[in-house]
Amino acid sequence: MKVCFFFIFSVLLLSSYIGDDKYIIDDSCVKDTHVFNILIKQFSHNIENIWGINEILLVGSKDYVRYSNQYTIRSYINFSSGIITVETISSFNLIKNLRKEIINILLMCDDNERRINSSINIDDTYNKYKEPFLYNQVLDSDNKPIFFEWQAARFADYLLETCLKCRVSFGFRKIWSVNIQLVPGHLNERIYKYLDIVRKASVRYGVDQSLILSIIQIESSFNPYAISHADALGLMQVVRHSAGRDVFKMEGKWGQPSRVYLLDPENNINVGTAYLAMLQSIYLNGIVDPVSRRYAVITAYNSGVSSVLSVFSKNHNEAFQVINSINSDEVFQIIYHNHPSLESRHYLYKVNNFFNENDYILSIECK
Repeated sequence: MKVCFFFIFSVLLLSSYIGDDKYIIDDSCVKDTHVFNILIKQFSHNIENIWGINEILLVGSKDYVRYSNQYTIRSYINFSSGIITVETISSFNLIKNLRKEIINILLMCDDNERRINSSINIDDTYNKYKEPFLYNQVLDSDNKPIFFEWQAARFADYLLETCLKCRVSFGFRKIWSVNIQLVPGHLNERIYKYLDIVRKASVRYGVDQSLILSIIQIESSFNPYAISHADALGLMQVVRHSAGRDVFKMEGKWGQPSRVYLLDPENNINVGTAYLAMLQSIYLNGIVDPVSRRYAVITAYNSGVSSVLSVFSKNHNEAFQVINSINSDEVFQIIYHNHPSLESRHYLYKVNNFFNENDYILSIECK
């Protein structure tokens, strides 16, 4: 039996998606867009035929989705709600197949090689010697973290005995499912997985680690499998043909990072942090006050440098003068109230809130 990771398919399909205005799209990306959009529609149509209307689940920036067993079984992790759903549309070997999928999702490894391989034997989707990605994020019926296969198997049996549900889709298909709740502090557990990488990137590129953590928190909720509708990849939602290309050029590398490269957490954090460094040290270095500059950097990471400066003046040199003539609180308020993008205004607000929280947490941790 083979496993098909839908998020991998999405990386290939969405790689040339024309996203929002923060990205500069080259001609080759535009040419590929039509073909990729056709493929994603065809794939979605196939899933709809199997699962029914309104039952299509696609990978997102804060979601993980994978299909197996000819797309009749799927696992879905919603990192925002903290719920894992394992379900099947097929009654054939119902308990056996759900049990196997539950075990695999509980023991899957945070392994880039496995993330990019679309044809792995289902029995090899986890490594019994490596800490599972969901370790400490899910507790079994004895409130113990799950590391070994026997633990996952026992918990799967418990879930299937006590939590198995059946619903009817809009297309009158029966869907059997089991929900698994992540622990309340599941976000912090994922933060700790990548904290060392963030610290190294912070030192290497001169970017505040609280800012890096806050960006990741908003962009992906520390989901290393994240892929957005705009082809932003990984923890920091890096777009390969814009921010990725800029960073590679700055580092003297040719072209742009591959999808495989950006789905590796360490590479992703390094590229995302390098781009933040470019924003604060090159594109927005005309802003004198570091706090004002941070507000501009946060917004520019979401919507582009030009959109931020244009809030203050159509002439960028004049925009810098205006920003430098007022205090940081005024800069924040002007961007928050006057930026043309509602998403960017909310983005600044949320990232800034998390920045203050993360800065406080990190300061306590260092004492």
